[in-house]
Amino acid sequence: MHCWKTINVKKQYGSDRLFFISALIGAGVFTSYYMLLAIMYADPLSDQNFLLFMIGMLAIYPIHKLLHLLPLLGSRKCLKISLRKQLKLCPTISLYIKEPVRKSRFMLALVAPFAVINTTIIALSIIWPAYSHYFAILLAYHSALSVTDLIYIRNLARSPRHALIEETDTGFEILVPQPIA
Repeated sequence: MHCWKTINVKKQYGSDRLFFISALIGAGVFTSYYMLLAIMYADPLSDQNFLLFMIGMLAIYPIHKLLHLLPLLGSRKCLKISLRKQLKLCPTISLYIKEPVRKSRFMLALVAPFAVINTTIIALSIIWPAYSHYFAILLAYHSALSVTDLIYIRNLARSPRHALIEETDTGFEILVPQPIA
């Protein structure tokens, strides 16, 4: 095996730039989705269940991380999970891959939270249009949270089909089998 490419989005873009891109995407998703829902539904909005909305806001991050983990459960020997506090306040969950994983499985792990959570939020906003403003905020927040995953997916889509992905200190390495001479 040899390393075809190393991807480190935080190093490539920088934390400030990633935050700015995420904020722009979140604002764009909120604006466009809220306007779409306002055009589709004329129901008056309700401010009831604000507590459920706050619970949803707090639950999105751990659910997002759990959905990253589910496609990789078959290879749990190669997973390492760590909890850290950032700024002594916000807990962060980190998943590390200690052994190479097939590209298809890794891409499924990256896209799973985006697909499942955003589909659920969109379905709930159709079921309960009176809370569409809450769902628009949740969709925007989760879309902004998923920006780094989507950038990794875009980079991995261009890699060889039968590659393996391994996480190192320098980022994700795309490994390809070395041809036998």
